[in-house]
Amino acid sequence: MQTVTRLFDFPYYQLEKFNLKKALVSKIDGRWVSTSSQEYINQANAISRGLLRLGVKPNDKIAIISMTNRTEWNICDIGILQVGAQNVPIYPTISEDDYEYVLNHSEAKYCFVSCQEVLDKVLAISGKLKKLKDVFSFDDLPNCENWGKVLEKGKDTSNQDEVEARKAAVQPQDLATLIYTSGTTGRPKGVMLSHNNIVSNVIASKERVPFQAGASALSFLPVCHIFERMILYLYQYCGIQIYFAEGLDKISDNLKEVKPEVMTVVPRLLEKVYDSIIAKGTALEGIKKKLFFWAVELGLKYEPYGQNGWWYEKQLGLARKLIFSKWQEGLGGNLTTMVSGSAALQTRLSRVFGAAGIPVMEGYGLTETSPVISVNQEENKGWKIGSVGRIINDVEVKIAEDGEILCKGPNVMMGYYKDPDKTAEVLKNGYFHTGDIGEIDDDGFLRITDRKKEMFKTSGGKYVAPQLLENRFKQSRFIDQIMVVGEGEKMPAALIQPNFEFLYSWAERNNISVGENSDIVLNEKVIDRIQEEIDSANEDFAKWEKVKQFRLTPDVWSIDDGHLTPTMKLRRKIVKEKYIKLYNDIYNH
Repeated sequence: MQTVTRLFDFPYYQLEKFNLKKALVSKIDGRWVSTSSQEYINQANAISRGLLRLGVKPNDKIAIISMTNRTEWNICDIGILQVGAQNVPIYPTISEDDYEYVLNHSEAKYCFVSCQEVLDKVLAISGKLKKLKDVFSFDDLPNCENWGKVLEKGKDTSNQDEVEARKAAVQPQDLATLIYTSGTTGRPKGVMLSHNNIVSNVIASKERVPFQAGASALSFLPVCHIFERMILYLYQYCGIQIYFAEGLDKISDNLKEVKPEVMTVVPRLLEKVYDSIIAKGTALEGIKKKLFFWAVELGLKYEPYGQNGWWYEKQLGLARKLIFSKWQEGLGGNLTTMVSGSAALQTRLSRVFGAAGIPVMEGYGLTETSPVISVNQEENKGWKIGSVGRIINDVEVKIAEDGEILCKGPNVMMGYYKDPDKTAEVLKNGYFHTGDIGEIDDDGFLRITDRKKEMFKTSGGKYVAPQLLENRFKQSRFIDQIMVVGEGEKMPAALIQPNFEFLYSWAERNNISVGENSDIVLNEKVIDRIQEEIDSANEDFAKWEKVKQFRLTPDVWSIDDGHLTPTMKLRRKIVKEKYIKLYNDIYNH
C-alpha cells in the first residue's frame, strides 16, 4: 500500500485504496462534472510535464488565485508539488496592493487565476511584478492563456521520467506551500509549511473524524486557507467524493443537490443558517409556532451523550421527528457532521445543531500549525460543548504562565518566509506561541478564552476579553456584527452593525417608520430596543466588563470594504478607524 509522506501522495493513495469515479466534482454550465481518481492523477501529471516544459525548476513558486473552489485548483496543486515547486495560494478578495506584495515577495514565476475578476486585478499590477512570466486562467477568457495550454504542453508523455525523478527528490521535510496570512494588522506574512507539516496533520485528524469511504462532502470555504485545504487532503485520504460549491450565494441549492454527509463551516455561516431558520419559525402561527419554539428551547439545553437524562431524550426524540427533521432536509437531508474552525463558535449553536442531529465538531488551530491543534470528536466521549476538543496525536500543548497556548509538534511551521525576526518572535525553544489564551480541563479538553493580542485594559486597570463579550451579544437577532472597544478608556463600549434585514421586519411589525440604513441607526425606538438586548447580555458579565454605551453603524461590515479578513475575523484597527467619529462621540474625545 502506498504510504503518504508528501502531499502529492494523496491522490495515488486514493486511487490504490478507493479508486473513486467521482473524486472531484465541479458544476460547469449548470451540470455536475466528475473527475475520477485516475483522471485526477493523469491531469496532474500532464500539468507537471507542462510545467517542466515551461522551465519550472525545484523551489520555484507558482501562485493560484481562485474565486471559488474547483477541480482545476486541486489538479494544479498536485501538478506543481510533483515537480518540487511550491504552491502559493492567494485570497482572491485582497487588495491590489496585497496582490502585488504577495506575488513579488514570493517571487512567483507563474500564476493560475480562476476568472476575469481575478485576472483584472493581476493585470492592473502586471507592470510592477518582477518575476512573473505568465498567467493562465481556468475560465475561457479572451485576454488570457487558458490553463489547457499547460495541459496541452504536457500531453506528450516523453518527459514523465523527469517528473518521476523530481517527485523522488522531494523529501517530507521540504517546503510545500507558502500561505500568506490575511492578518488583522500589517502586511501578510508568508507561512512556510512543509509536506510533513500538513501530511502529519491530516493523518492525526483522521483519527477524529467518522468519515465513511464513498460519502460526499461539499467544499466551499476558501481552499487558499489551510483549514479547507487540509480537509480536502483528508477527504482524499478517506475516499470521500468532493463536490465544490458554486459560491456562498448558491450554498443552499448545492446542499439540496449534493446531499452531502459532511462539510466544513465557519461560525459566521452557522449564525446565518440559524437566523434564517428562526426567521421562518417566527413567521409560523398557532400550534406550529409553539411547537417550533418549544423544540428550539429544548435544543438550547442540549448536552451530548444523554447527559440531560431519559425524559429530556424522550422529548428530544419528538422534537427531532416534528421539527428538527425539517432543518436536516434544508441542509440536504444526509448531513451527519459539520466541522467548524477559524473562530469561536457560540455554544448555543453547538447545542441547537447537536439537538437537531447535525453535530458541529469545533476544532482549533492556526495557519502556522497546519492548522489543527485540537478537535472535538463524537465517538469515544470526545465531544464537550464549549471546548475545542482534545489535543490531536503527536502534538503537545502547554499553557504558559500568562495563559498563552504554546504548541509543539510535526504540524508547526518551518517559519515565516524571508522573515527570521518575526519567526523568532513566535517560535521559542521549539514551541509556537499562538497568541491565544486558553486552559485545559481535567478531562483533557482545551478551551480558548481569548486572543492575547485582543485583550485590553481599561483606564481602571481591569482586563477585558472582547471576543467573549462579542459572542454573547451576537446571540441577539438585532446584532449582526459587533466590536467591543475601550482600551485605555474608562469603560468598555461597542460599535454595532445591526442585522438590517431583521431590524426592518421588526420595525414594520411594530409600525415604526425608519427610513434608510443611515436613518434607522439614529432612530430612538431602535436604539432603545437594542439597549434592551445589551442590558440583557450585560447580566452575564462582571461590572467592569459591561458595555456601557454603543453606537450603530449604517454600513454592512464586509470583506470587500475591509471590515473583515477573508476568514471573517474583525479587522479591529480598521473598524475603529472607519468609525472614529462614533468612537470619539462615545468617549467625548
